[in-house]
Amino acid sequence: MSRQSEDSIARLLRTVPGRRTARQLAVRLAADIADGWFVNIGIGKPTVIADVVDPSREIIFHSENGIIGVGPFAEESAQDDDLINASKGFITIVSGAAFVHHSDSFALIRGGHLDLAVMGAFQVAENGDFANWNIPGTKIPAIGGAMDLANGVKRVWIMMDLFDRAGVSKLCGRCSYPLTSRGVVQRVYTDLAIFEVSTTGFIVRELVEGLSLEELQRHVPVKIRLEGSV
Repeated sequence: MSRQSEDSIARLLRTVPGRRTARQLAVRLAADIADGWFVNIGIGKPTVIADVVDPSREIIFHSENGIIGVGPFAEESAQDDDLINASKGFITIVSGAAFVHHSDSFALIRGGHLDLAVMGAFQVAENGDFANWNIPGTKIPAIGGAMDLANGVKRVWIMMDLFDRAGVSKLCGRCSYPLTSRGVVQRVYTDLAIFEVSTTGFIVRELVEGLSLEELQRHVPVKIRLEGSV
C-alpha cells in the first residue's frame, strides 16, 4: 500500500463522525441477536457483547472454555482467577449458568447446538471465506476453537475493524492468509459499515453517519453495493 493510500484511509477514519467504537459496535450487533439464542462470543472484540447487552434480554452466551451463561465483565474488586472467558478476561455469570467439561463444551459446538458464533477476523472474502488464526510471519499461540465454531454453529458473524493497522481493508476478493473456514460467514459488523455476504458479494446493510457508499468503495478493493440495489 502506498503512503498516499495510508494517509487517505487515516483521514477517512479521523473524519467519519459516526465511526463506532468496540462498545458501540457491540451494542449494534447485540440488537440483531434474537431472544432465546445460544451465542458463542469469541476472543477479542466479541467478548464486549456480553458486557453491553440489555440484562432483560434472554440471550445465553457461551464461552468455549466451558461456561454457559457468561455475564458482563467483572469489576476489579470482584475478579476471580477461576472465572474467566476464552480470552482470559475476568467475567461474571448470569443466574442459572452452568460449567461443563471442555469436551462437552465442544460437543455443543460440533453438534450444531449453538445458534450463532461471533468472531473476529484478519480477512473476510466476498464468498464468505475467512481467516482469523494466523498471519504469516507472526507467532500465534494456537488455533483455538475457531475452526470448530465456524463449521459447527448455525450462523457465523464477524465483528472487526474494517481496516487493519496498516490501513489495509480486511474485506477482500480472496483471503491470502491461512483459512479458518470456507463460505461460512453470513454477516460482517465493522466500525464503518455492516455487510451481508451474498452469492454476488458484499451487500451494505448499514453505513455509519457521515460515510457515503462512494467514499467507502474508494477504500475497499472489492465491489460493494447497497441492499436492494443491483
